[in-house]
Amino acid sequence: MRWLTLYARSRQVPMALGLVLAAMVAVCGLSRLWSSGGPSPVFASLGLAAGAAIAGVGLGASDLALERTAAIAWLPRRVLHVLGVAVAIGVVLFAVQALGEPLSPNGFIIRDSLGFAGLAALGATAAGGQAAWVLPIAWFAATVLVPPTSSTAVLTWLMQPPGTTTATITAATLAVLGTGAYGVWGTRR
Repeated sequence: MRWLTLYARSRQVPMALGLVLAAMVAVCGLSRLWSSGGPSPVFASLGLAAGAAIAGVGLGASDLALERTAAIAWLPRRVLHVLGVAVAIGVVLFAVQALGEPLSPNGFIIRDSLGFAGLAALGATAAGGQAAWVLPIAWFAATVLVPPTSSTAVLTWLMQPPGTTTATITAATLAVLGTGAYGVWGTRR
């Protein structure tokens, strides 16, 4: 268990969890101020995008040379780390919204958590851990500008209702591609 503690500390997991919690509380507070009541997919997606952006920075290694030469299997650790990001941001949003009005349905949160974690992993693989936040935030920003219709379901997957097949496939594809790429290659130097 000592390796898990060292891994979590080296990837700044305790600090990231605190910041994710603070971001989710802030987003839920904003939702109560500006939404007209009822579920708000924009605020739920904003919270999950912020959570993935915060936790995604921890996907980068502090010493890339050491990570690349270590005699341990990094693939399962990296895959579990990305899945842990998805679970953590989803669970934190579930917990925060349980204290007040729900922001969105459970299926929505699960789908978006996986998709945003995949985007953060793709960002870490392509541009390094310090830039892992760019893809989740950029995709969210682009989605806010485009109305979520059935013809734009691939771009606006994060705002679509939970039963939308195209949105679910897009989120699953991003999760698998991001997790796979990060698992195999790790972060960029």
